[in-house]
Amino acid sequence: MVKNDLFLRACRGEAVERIPVWYMRQAGRYDPDYRKIKEKYSLLEICLQPELAAEVTLMPVRKLGVDAAILYSDIMNPVASIGIDFDIVKDVGPVIHNPVRSAADVEKLRPIDAEGDLPHVLETIRILDRELEVPLITFAGAPFTIASYLIEGRPTKSYIRTKELMYGDPRTWHLLMGKLADMAATYLRAHIASGAKAVQLFDSWVGSLAPRDFKTFVLPHIERIFASLADLDVPKIYFPGVSSGELLPHLTGLRADVIGLDWRVPLAEGRRRLGGRYAIQGNLDPYVLTAPSEVIREHAQALLDEGMREPGYIFNLGHGLFPEASLDKLKQLTDFIHSYSERKLAEEAKA
Repeated sequence: MVKNDLFLRACRGEAVERIPVWYMRQAGRYDPDYRKIKEKYSLLEICLQPELAAEVTLMPVRKLGVDAAILYSDIMNPVASIGIDFDIVKDVGPVIHNPVRSAADVEKLRPIDAEGDLPHVLETIRILDRELEVPLITFAGAPFTIASYLIEGRPTKSYIRTKELMYGDPRTWHLLMGKLADMAATYLRAHIASGAKAVQLFDSWVGSLAPRDFKTFVLPHIERIFASLADLDVPKIYFPGVSSGELLPHLTGLRADVIGLDWRVPLAEGRRRLGGRYAIQGNLDPYVLTAPSEVIREHAQALLDEGMREPGYIFNLGHGLFPEASLDKLKQLTDFIHSYSERKLAEEAKA
């Protein structure tokens, strides 16, 4: 049973007694206990064991005191169900053995079967639904980000093959994006049916596109995902990834509840670009966590002061935690966010 619903209330723009916080990639390599687990099992092997995946999901909730858990998984997990053969390679990322580069390749992709092919993921969610006292966030990869891996064959900085298909064969591009949108929507719907209390759509690399191209080649598919989930009464988050500030004005029609901001956009400016239509989440530069504790607190306080000016604010990073992050500093940061925001909000309520 969810006893701490701060995160859910903030997603809905409701009043909170302190600012909720969770961290992208909060279940991961910065934790020595997690590193010991990774000595025995790969990421995908952990995901195949619901009890273990649930335990890894729970670890940061217990150690850090965050206000939400995020499912231990990977955005690539569901693509095996649609016919993609891949591995997660250490220090590389997803490596695709059958890249998608033609209309014939796209036609081969089949609809996702979440219950048949991904029962381990759904069972992990059911376990966490029983054990957690904070909301569970689950997630899917957005069509552009997944498409970039499928087309390039691995992570890239140039997106040259991706943009070649997008510009050169828009019909095939939209066919692929449509199939990936269907995959994400079906996957998230299965998560919610299994007990997810919020869902996030990760679009880590869509900031590589010009706003005009985002609006033409990507946004219709994002809108369709959120529209297809609109009947489900859980908060829905879109994170357009890094360097995506110029895309924010195009998001004002999404049927989402929260937009995640990267650290390049001030919170007030992000709200302005979004027309004040959404709760916001973010956006500490993850690498501020390399600084001395007093510097981290200074940055966090500035974000909290800005975020608390209006309802609907969730403290997070502007991207995911990195392996060298300090568990102790994260715990100190979490405690500071809670204590400082509780005091400030109480002062404002009295005033």
